[in-house]
Amino acid sequence: MTGAFITLEGGDGSGKSTQAGMLVAALEAEGRSVVRTREPGGTELGVEIRRLVQHTDGHVAPRAEALLYAADRAQHVATLVRPALERGDVVVQDRYLDSSVAYQGAGRELDGQQIRDLSLWAVDGLLPHLTILLDLDPAEGRKRMAAREDAPFDRLEQTGLDFALRVRAAYLALAEAEPARFAVVDATGSPEAVHERVMSHVRGMLAAGR
Repeated sequence: MTGAFITLEGGDGSGKSTQAGMLVAALEAEGRSVVRTREPGGTELGVEIRRLVQHTDGHVAPRAEALLYAADRAQHVATLVRPALERGDVVVQDRYLDSSVAYQGAGRELDGQQIRDLSLWAVDGLLPHLTILLDLDPAEGRKRMAAREDAPFDRLEQTGLDFALRVRAAYLALAEAEPARFAVVDATGSPEAVHERVMSHVRGMLAAGR
């Protein structure tokens, strides 16, 4: 593969969608061909899975939730991400397998290693060249979410603060375990300030040969 695969991770309200948009605009301004996508929902099948997981009334069993996300990921990588990378594009993606480890693993208290193994099997081992972890205190993230125009929260966003704290801790543990792939970025401050922090890591990765 000759393209570059960049993912953005973080808790709810950390600014992933905003930073993805700003990153895409900056890379396109430099003349790069960029594909922006997200999980779940990056494909037609993914849109339906996103609806099922995030907006289904009633309880969704944690293992069922994890399997639905893995199914979306397999389709997404096979039909969108890998073809884009093979064309030489930069793929900027909002959430990837690390979200499943953090949310379904630590958050839902499933086995994180099993969740990771399931996801890696689903994508045939594909890992990002760079994962930006937007780190923010969960309480601040919830304040941001409450102020959004598209509130109320979906089913995952309605979970308690303890859930969000476990997710944050899991993300930071993942970053510590894979420092060559992860870049932890302070998500406090203005979107422009956070964007500059993100771009410093992206430029470094691209300069290294991606």
